[in-house]
Amino acid sequence: MSEKGKLALYWAASCGGCEIAVLGIDDKILKVAEAFDIVLWPVAVDAKVRSIEKMPDKSIDLCLFNGAIRTSEQEYMARLLRQKSKVLVAFGSCAQEGCIPGLANVATREEIFQIAYHDTPSTDNPEGIEPQTETEVPEGTLYLPYFYDTVKTLDQTVEVDYYLPGCPPEPERIWDALVAILERKLPPPGSVIGSETTVCNECPRTRSEKKITEFKRTWEIIPDPDICLLEQGLVCCGIATRAGCGALCPTVGSPCIGCHGPNDGVEDFGARMMTALASVIDSDDPEEIQRIIEEGIPDPIGTFYRFSLAHSQLRRVALPSNGRAAAAPAEKAREEV
Repeated sequence: MSEKGKLALYWAASCGGCEIAVLGIDDKILKVAEAFDIVLWPVAVDAKVRSIEKMPDKSIDLCLFNGAIRTSEQEYMARLLRQKSKVLVAFGSCAQEGCIPGLANVATREEIFQIAYHDTPSTDNPEGIEPQTETEVPEGTLYLPYFYDTVKTLDQTVEVDYYLPGCPPEPERIWDALVAILERKLPPPGSVIGSETTVCNECPRTRSEKKITEFKRTWEIIPDPDICLLEQGLVCCGIATRAGCGALCPTVGSPCIGCHGPNDGVEDFGARMMTALASVIDSDDPEEIQRIIEEGIPDPIGTFYRFSLAHSQLRRVALPSNGRAAAAPAEKAREEV
């Protein structure tokens, strides 16, 4: 770039690990500062939303948006940063797939509030108070974002230019992406910035024909350090997960959990993983297959859709029959943001 570009980073529904991962590029962060003026980074820089609102459209060269869309405020920021940014990157698994926040899609908004504000042992709420989008106090009206019934991914909300996978993305891949953007060497829009193959291709463990008669939990065995973990009965998601992490988990004896999302050509990570495991179970007896799965995989959603439920073909559990009526306050909240 002949002059410094403008960089924005934003944190929506996520744990904040992606923010820390950016700092994982170590002293290269100084090179980022040389190339970009950081106009928004709530975790590290004092910047105001109103300042972004006043900027001309497409005046931000790059926005790294991490986190899923859980509230009306987060949707507003996604739309604002899309409007102001030339390149919008779904940064990390929460933005790309919904990740852990997306697992809340197994419940409704009302069920989540019931647990959070009424049922937990540590909750002291005798009046049954729940957060309200508007509350009148002597000083005026206080506003809170509306809490949506469904967690959405960034590309279910706005158009996304690129995806940088990982929970969080590896610092090396973050730097590769920044260099590609600076040097104008990006893949076609809509692409995932990263490897096209699977974690198995990066894993140094020895693989042979897989014949599984029993799935084991990680605490039940000390795995052989040289043999494929899946062949030892551990549910390792490397067979369906995009490479790019260097197979860090399998290398130290911990099964891949799928945080880099599906590799190229896979639309539904959970379905791909279930198909892969079904193909290696060494039995033709339906009852035996059912036993192997039920005893070895007690949490199917957490196993197969830990990172991708919000972006899967399932997306969420069915809403009650009044789901459309319940969505009306969300539309009102959008208008008020």
